[in-house]
Amino acid sequence: MDIKERVVDGVSVLDLAGKIVLGEGDLQVKERIKDLLADGQRQILLNLADITYVDSAGLGALISCYTTVNRENGKLKLVNLTKRIQDLLAITKLITVFDHFDNEKDALASFKES
Repeated sequence: MDIKERVVDGVSVLDLAGKIVLGEGDLQVKERIKDLLADGQRQILLNLADITYVDSAGLGALISCYTTVNRENGKLKLVNLTKRIQDLLAITKLITVFDHFDNEKDALASFKES
């Protein structure tokens, strides 16, 4: 998995590409989030547009990141969910847990509102 990082209006945007699966991607995402929190970044947006597959370990990694960020009084949001990821989150009822957006502009604006 590939992670590209950029900062937009004070929000760390992680552009993820590839698969979030056991042993490939799940740990990378968690470690990157921990690094951001250690650096004092509390507003994190995960761009999932280029994620091709998520398995149960990958889903666990997303949940772990969400709880870790919340524990640190931060906000973790998702943007550009593929149909497959939307379906997966809906089936597992996690769609109600994550703040998710169809486009980056709306997602970034939501950080200013909260």
